Amino acid sequence: MDQIYQFFGDALTLFRSGFAQVNAYLGLIIALIAAFQLSQWKKLWEVALAALLVHVAALMLAPVIDHGAPLRLPALLDSAVLRNWLAIYVGYMILIAVFFFIRTRLLKPAALHH
Repeated sequence: MDQIYQFFGDALTLFRSGFAQVNAYLGLIIALIAAFQLSQWKKLWEVALAALLVHVAALMLAPVIDHGAPLRLPALLDSAVLRNWLAIYVGYMILIAVFFFIRTRLLKPAALHH
């Protein structure tokens, strides 16, 4: 029983971490643009993955553009980096889904096809 609580606790921590990282200006802007690019619910995972890639690229390029720092690639084999990206991906899935739901409810269906 403790293992089940541990699993759900870890999953909840992952969701909170991802949503907190996406719930910043950069994440909100990327998620909003991604929600307008999303055409159907079944493509949500693809659009969230693209949003994650844009997010990672923006974080890598920001120091280069702002301060002329050398480009540094993230440690792709580091489990903490991968876990962080998974959390951000889940955050984008949630936020893009919310924005897409709101978009499809506020705009008339005829306006979506033009």
